[in-house]
Amino acid sequence: MLHISGPEPKIPEDLYHLIKKAVSIRKHLERNKKDKDSKFRLILVDSRIYRLARYYNKTKKLLLVWV
Repeated sequence: MLHISGPEPKIPEDLYHLIKKAVSIRKHLERNKKDKDSKFRLILVDSRIYRLARYYNKTKKLLLVWV
């Protein structure tokens, strides 16, 4: 969940595509609940999103607050 701190947030392209990929995997998992490989891949993508967001927050390139 994101809280926007400003008029329009600018999300870096790599972070945007990772979030898009995570949403796609979650939709897939709604239809295929027993797909263990996709569950594992979602964990990896979520981890990448978290690490990248931490980097962008430290370098002040991301104007979003993660909750």
